[in-house]
Amino acid sequence: MTAQRSYDAVIVGGGHNGLVAAAYLARAGRTVLVLERLGSTGGAAVSTRPFAGVDARLSRYSYLVSLLPPKIVRELGIRFAVRKRSISSYTPKGDRGLLVGGGPGRTRASFAALTGSDREYEAWQAFYGRTGQLAERVFPTLTEPLPTRDELRARIDDETAWRMLFEQPIGVAVEETFADDLVRGVVLTDALIGTFADAHDPTLLQNRCFLYHVIGGGTGDWDVPVGGMGALTDALADAARAAGAEIRTGHEATGIETDGTRAEITYRTADGEGTVAAGHVLVNASPQALAALLGETPPPPAEGAQLKVNMLLTRLPRLRDRSVDPREAFAGTFHIAEGYEQLAAAYAEAAAGRLPSTPPSEIYCHSLTDPSILGPDLAERGHQTLTLFGLHAPARLFTTDNDSARGALLKATLAALDAVLDEPLTDCLALDAEGRPCIEAKTPLDLERELRLPGGHIFHRDLSFPYAQESTGRWGVETIHPNVLLCGAGAVRGGGVSGIPGHNAAMAALGR
Repeated sequence: MTAQRSYDAVIVGGGHNGLVAAAYLARAGRTVLVLERLGSTGGAAVSTRPFAGVDARLSRYSYLVSLLPPKIVRELGIRFAVRKRSISSYTPKGDRGLLVGGGPGRTRASFAALTGSDREYEAWQAFYGRTGQLAERVFPTLTEPLPTRDELRARIDDETAWRMLFEQPIGVAVEETFADDLVRGVVLTDALIGTFADAHDPTLLQNRCFLYHVIGGGTGDWDVPVGGMGALTDALADAARAAGAEIRTGHEATGIETDGTRAEITYRTADGEGTVAAGHVLVNASPQALAALLGETPPPPAEGAQLKVNMLLTRLPRLRDRSVDPREAFAGTFHIAEGYEQLAAAYAEAAAGRLPSTPPSEIYCHSLTDPSILGPDLAERGHQTLTLFGLHAPARLFTTDNDSARGALLKATLAALDAVLDEPLTDCLALDAEGRPCIEAKTPLDLERELRLPGGHIFHRDLSFPYAQESTGRWGVETIHPNVLLCGAGAVRGGGVSGIPGHNAAMAALGR
């Protein structure tokens, strides 16, 4: 084919990282084209109305914002805001529970009521004080050229923190620091979001996941995107277009040919095929997709490990723990079956090829913090959204019969939730225009089919520590082809809704 037009940069994929890269490059005066397979931009960071005839715009696949640097929001002039959650977390245990938030006095009292002393609260304060200091030092490095391991260690300047997170399994620190099983479990969950691992996995996969969950924004806070996740990607698309980038939806890239200096990208649309030339190609897709586009050997298979459930309720359910208002309990992260031993048991079952009998999961209610995602009538009548993230649900459990396994796991997950409620959750579910309950569940295989996440892995592949390793390049986005860059979640320092790989790929393309 002969190229129809040439651009300084072509970006394959219009997810949030691709849009960040497009905005930076266009603002630097480069000609930029974004090719997006779907009919709209946003990728996994979108808001949709999943229930027929119901005016509730849910963040369908990704829920909260922590890793997006204020630097990117400021430099791109994005009109986007987040709100703090009033409660950090609530973890029920029978007819009582652990509430973290609402002020230090209330948190201390909740720890004491659960454990019988102040010991666990004081250990909690010391532990997260240490991770908070680490976050302040590590987070700014994510939008800088990759430091070496020794440079990052020197920057952290805390040998205890370094050993805890970078050298020994996180389970060691959890067990040495905390005595209570429930408290241990709440701490460990940050190491398991979208990651199938044991607390003592020698590969430290769980440590890498934990690190990314406690460094966001330099604080570790996970905030609610006002207007839903789609508000962020819509604002990024606006910023890219305002800077001069061209965005073509319904354009699926099918191949990349490059000599290291110039590249040709073939694509197809509903009307046929085409080709376009570029100086740089930035691929906002998985490493597997990048290999396919280049006709190269793909990296090892990835495997996601989560169940995602979206719900709309007519009201929040009553809790067995009458000391906590449901509006507080569900405003933060509501932990279900996430005691330390429960997490270990669920992992062992899944590793043996069985669905966890008591699946661990966590829920939060977006609409308590940001009711703008609900239509006025729903908001007035007191409707609320719930989004659930289930742990230890690796893709391998769904390969034989995805539909049956999804149904069985959803049933067990809701049963685990009902065990701490004073009424069945199903009694609170809203109905759509056709009389069906407003609940949908997504397995890793569903996410692979809908979003092309390899193995349903929400980070595209296992996370990496944020320092230079063999063949990572200056920014962690480079490939063996000098003018082809990876700007998706599979880049070093990728994963989560952050825009960081998009920023770093743009900096690499600009030679900075």
